[in-house]
Amino acid sequence: MKVNNNHYALIMAGGVGSRFWPMSTSQFPKQFHDVMGSGYTLIQKTFNRLKNVVPSHQIYILTNERYIDLVAEQLPEINLDQIISEPAMRNTAPCILYAALKIKKINPKASLIVAPSDHWIEDEDAFASDIAIAFNKADDQKSLITLGIRPSFPNTGYGYIQYSMDENGPVFPVLQFTEKPDYETAKKFIEAKNYVWNAGIFVWSVQAICNAFEKYQPTMNSLFMNGWNALNTSEEKKFIDINYKESENISIDYAILEPSNSVCLIEASFDWNDLGSWGSLYDKLDKDEDQNVVINATSMLQNASGNMIRTSKDKLVVVDGLKDYIVVDKEDVLLIFPKEKDQDIKKILINGSLHFIILNKNNKLTVLKTNNEIQL
Repeated sequence: MKVNNNHYALIMAGGVGSRFWPMSTSQFPKQFHDVMGSGYTLIQKTFNRLKNVVPSHQIYILTNERYIDLVAEQLPEINLDQIISEPAMRNTAPCILYAALKIKKINPKASLIVAPSDHWIEDEDAFASDIAIAFNKADDQKSLITLGIRPSFPNTGYGYIQYSMDENGPVFPVLQFTEKPDYETAKKFIEAKNYVWNAGIFVWSVQAICNAFEKYQPTMNSLFMNGWNALNTSEEKKFIDINYKESENISIDYAILEPSNSVCLIEASFDWNDLGSWGSLYDKLDKDEDQNVVINATSMLQNASGNMIRTSKDKLVVVDGLKDYIVVDKEDVLLIFPKEKDQDIKKILINGSLHFIILNKNNKLTVLKTNNEIQL
């Protein structure tokens, strides 16, 4: 694919990945880990994939201030001015507006792909082909394009996008967004054939997204536009440090995509896994004859099935009589947790602190506050 000098990318790399604790911590989140054992961390894989669709010097990394050094270490080919840091966590809308304005000031004709840093995509040719279609549509400077994933089962942990099938595609008008439906609703969505999972991958021109913020989030837009003259100058950090925390804590979906009537969808032709939890990693990796996944460890397993086991390299793990559990051994933390409750792992961490937990005989999670909290 021939890259276009008006095309840019923004990698979203500021999350903590709390559902991947204890491997992922606030000091070293999952995007900086080689989760799949591929030889590359997730952010490295994302950067390399995006280099196929935009010039590498036009790939920006949006991250929290505390991760600047990690980004620079893992992506040595980028310049420091390609790292956009947020001084406070305010969800995805403020940081996307901030980055879009910076890029718009550099190139008003720019179109931008926004992609998470921690998703797994293997078919990179199909990815490049879909993004080419999206960029072609985004270059009209009117449309906001989102990529959707054809559901393989009624997952209740994903958002869903309904689109109109009245047009032939490959770009379809979006009708509505639904955030994490219950199981019965998710089953109906799949039966309807015109619902897809929200992958959190977006393509739009900087003009279109900035116009949308001006229309649907005027207060936030004014806040950042007050610093227009400071953007991409030595005065930018001072302005952002003072003003960024004043922006509303809101996602791009709620802030812009849901109220907008200019959102279009492309159904992805590539494979996709958001690697949002230990369970999703389990689904992706090769399994033994008893459906166990073992990473790094040397294992002796008896009467054990459906388990996800990860330890430090070459540690001997002996398991007998365990079924459908997550076992993660990391330095001074040992996690043994029901796989079906992997979404609850993030509840162990409250305000960034570790709390003791109890799983009672009914497999119900109880979180106990402690006097001596341990910072991760």
